[in-house]
Amino acid sequence: MSELILLNKPYGVICQFSEHPLHPTLKSCVPLAGVYPAGRLDTDSEGLLLLTGDGELQHRISDPRWKQPKTYWVQVEGTPREEQLQALRNGVDLGDFVTQPAEVRLLPEPPALWERKPPVRFRKTVPDGWLEIIISEGKNRQVRRMTAKVGLPTLRLVRVAIGPWRLDDLQPGMMRSIEVSLADLPRPRFAKPAAQAPARKEHKPQAAPKAASTPAPRFRFAKKK
Repeated sequence: MSELILLNKPYGVICQFSEHPLHPTLKSCVPLAGVYPAGRLDTDSEGLLLLTGDGELQHRISDPRWKQPKTYWVQVEGTPREEQLQALRNGVDLGDFVTQPAEVRLLPEPPALWERKPPVRFRKTVPDGWLEIIISEGKNRQVRRMTAKVGLPTLRLVRVAIGPWRLDDLQPGMMRSIEVSLADLPRPRFAKPAAQAPARKEHKPQAAPKAASTPAPRFRFAKKK
């Protein structure tokens, strides 16, 4: 079993332990040695960040081949229209790459979240809405770029889940430790299957000259798994 830390990363905290000239780092809320982030979260984004001291577990979580789905609650500027939501679902051409299809739904009301510090700028003349977006990728500032591309600039972004792990009631700067086993991790639905070894060819021994009328024996070898 390995220890996995679930942290609610506050707004403005940079995802590193080394000192930074402009932002507080993970040292400000993780008083532990020997743990490292399994993945990243933008400085101006909030929510779930996973940390562990187990290198194999860290690799399994962050390796793009496993593609753990990530769930975000996103406050956007403007009133989302169905065609904008469908564009996000279809995949968005961001110029340097086209995003994979996302799961997107309009939240009927703002989620019950903590107050952000500093607060999001409020403008009476500009409406806003909340989306739940689930993606299997993790490119730099991807969700923000996606919403901006379809005409819905992101005002606030909170990651609430990574695979089976959820933020739940963790408040900013708080963390929770759990024990996990690699063998118990669910296989993500987006994971690429491992390459299979080529099947071995059957060996067909030549028939003996004196038994030409008798079929030669055939041997089957089990395929490697």
